[in-house]
Amino acid sequence: MSETPTFDVDSSIDVHAPASTYYTTGDNARHRTRTYTVIFFFFIFDNFYFCFVAPSPCGGLEGTRRRRASHDDKNKARRFLIDVDETQRKILEQEDTDGDFQITINDLGPKTMSLGTADSGGYRKIDIRGTYMLSNLLQELALAHDYGRKHIVLDEARLNENPVDRLSRMIRFNFWDGLTRRIDSDSLEVICPDPKNRSSNINPRIYVPYEDEEAFEFYTHVAEVRKHMHLEVEYLPKVITADYVKSINDRPGLLTLAMRKVKDSQGNDTHVGEPFVVPGGRFNEMYGWDSYFSALGLLEDGRLELVRSMVENFAYQIKHYGKILNANRSYYLSRSQPPFLTDMTLKVYEKLHPEDQEKNKEWLRRIFKSAIKEYWEVWMSEPRLDPKTMLSRYRPDGSGIPPETEASHFIHIIEPFAAKNGLTVDEFNEKYNDGTIKEPELDEYFMHDRAVRESGHDTTYRFEKVCANLATIDLNSLLYKYEMDIADAITDYLDDDMEDFDGVKQSAEEWLERAKQRRERINTYLWNEEQSLYFDYDTVKEQQTTYESVTTFWALWAGCASDEQAQSMVKHSLSKFEVLGGLVSGTEESRGVTSLARPNRQWDFPFGWAPHQILTWVGLDRYGMRDTAARLSYRWLFTITKGFVDFNGVVPEKFDVVSLSHKVEVEYGNVGTDFKCVPREGFGWMNASYQVGLSYLTTQMRRALGACTLPDLLFEKAVAREHRMLGLTPEEEKLAMLRRRRSTIAARNITRNGSISSAVTRITVPDAVIN
Repeated sequence: MSETPTFDVDSSIDVHAPASTYYTTGDNARHRTRTYTVIFFFFIFDNFYFCFVAPSPCGGLEGTRRRRASHDDKNKARRFLIDVDETQRKILEQEDTDGDFQITINDLGPKTMSLGTADSGGYRKIDIRGTYMLSNLLQELALAHDYGRKHIVLDEARLNENPVDRLSRMIRFNFWDGLTRRIDSDSLEVICPDPKNRSSNINPRIYVPYEDEEAFEFYTHVAEVRKHMHLEVEYLPKVITADYVKSINDRPGLLTLAMRKVKDSQGNDTHVGEPFVVPGGRFNEMYGWDSYFSALGLLEDGRLELVRSMVENFAYQIKHYGKILNANRSYYLSRSQPPFLTDMTLKVYEKLHPEDQEKNKEWLRRIFKSAIKEYWEVWMSEPRLDPKTMLSRYRPDGSGIPPETEASHFIHIIEPFAAKNGLTVDEFNEKYNDGTIKEPELDEYFMHDRAVRESGHDTTYRFEKVCANLATIDLNSLLYKYEMDIADAITDYLDDDMEDFDGVKQSAEEWLERAKQRRERINTYLWNEEQSLYFDYDTVKEQQTTYESVTTFWALWAGCASDEQAQSMVKHSLSKFEVLGGLVSGTEESRGVTSLARPNRQWDFPFGWAPHQILTWVGLDRYGMRDTAARLSYRWLFTITKGFVDFNGVVPEKFDVVSLSHKVEVEYGNVGTDFKCVPREGFGWMNASYQVGLSYLTTQMRRALGACTLPDLLFEKAVAREHRMLGLTPEEEKLAMLRRRRSTIAARNITRNGSISSAVTRITVPDAVIN
């Protein structure tokens, strides 16, 4: 006699439903009827094996329903009857040989586990095999545990689900919610903790803009009501200087964002914070350009109101802090990030309900007023504006050592200065930060370091010790897009009725002229006809730099390249950046030789990042090169999918796109990889790149992606056709292939030819290849 639950099949439940539905409805509903002790009867008749159960109401496991079970029908989809805690214990004990609470290709277990079928009451066992299915089982057990389930009926379809569908579903229904935050009384305990805070004062602290009295009163009340938090609420000064920002580095805190009035359950007025999405991991605040890329994915997934709230938060930042912040922590008050507000706003506006047209127009005017304020006061004012070229630079205010970095990050820079002054590094840091010691050379170093961080590309040899002097192609492309967006919005949406905050009427013609002038300056200072690339321009040395950056393709996204320039870039330069797993940030030659004394930087070769991929896809599509955009999208999505399949659902911050590895040997490591049993967040812009990238794939390509078909095999014929269409000579084709081989060899050298654990994702080439 055996005690086991029995279940009815509920065909109305989608086997791929979100966990919140799947584990709370149907056979996995929380309601209980009675439990039964089950007696199994077995017999063989006419060479068939039969199993019957006779339930009786005398106690047993929870969640049972009275039903006669029979042998498994081979025509039915298989379902398993699972004891959640016991199965989780067994799978981790048997399969997780490296003890990281994940099932990956690096684990050395047998990669097989037997589960009892639901139709046989758990008697008949079926083997679950392979890393992917076992890791999915571990994830499903963790999700079931989240909903308090002790026993579940699990559809096999959730274990062998197409990985493209599974990942996209997890992003849509799990990851975005896991990354969503707001700043109000109910969520302060989630948003206030800052893993980057290395000061001795770790009490939660929130800084309120000088003129936002309503917010100050609200948070002061929260501190009084929730005394256990020890929340400190402080006003910011009316004028925020670099010295003030440095003075509060030993008591860092959160910066308030937009709120709206609502009625609480008793009908009283209260406030809730406008929600936003954080990048993930240690980045537990609202970041500037991360938010834009996350928004693209959120819009793909129908989260319009969330993106609209994020736009509201940016408008609040411009109003109260003078800029869109690097992120809303006190140590970021002096610096911004790459500007995307106009494009983000237009994408929201175009999806708003047309019945509210006048209200929508007022919203668009209000947000664009903020964008115009940011344009003039941040990017078109010194020190960011170079008065000679009239191009803009990443050049924020600030002083002292950035406090948000790891404690050891600047030791190699500071040690020589500390030794010169006969001090330890800690002693020197204190005296340098308080101004007792003056070191102009160090001041210049940190000026450039702050500029690198404002650029979002921290760190890269492209910008080292020079960033604040550079008029970059990426920043000036974005500002060209601002100018065009404002002009187009005035004409296309706002009936030529637009003013700035000072009441000055805005003219589409004037904004078009600004865009025209910037385009001419970009061509004069940044375009290199011989190389078919845009380069950064050093405004101090008055010459182009030589670093080949994939941000050259941002000019296509913004639309400031001519058709001839776009074709030339694809024909002569795309192959410098296109590798097996997508686009590398820069070329190997530009990065230079690496060593212990000159280590890898995460925004250099061989690493690839979601922003670069997305903007290039959009840019190529804009210039009529959709097939090329689709190919690049497939490469990137293949890298993500392969990591997802082989490493327990991981979706990290970045990849080595040459070796197809998320296990990178680089500063800061890789955010999004540290989780137990099931990924909860992924990483903001990586999630977005997957959802956006899928929109570029054909049905055939999506099918190939689900089978993890190697990109170079999938596109072998397509690349040859493209080379013929572009008119590449045999010598140019050979050069492109040679460059690819050299890149691969270099990446393998970085990982010591794969001897570093998990350095390279092993790929089995499928038998069937789609061309």
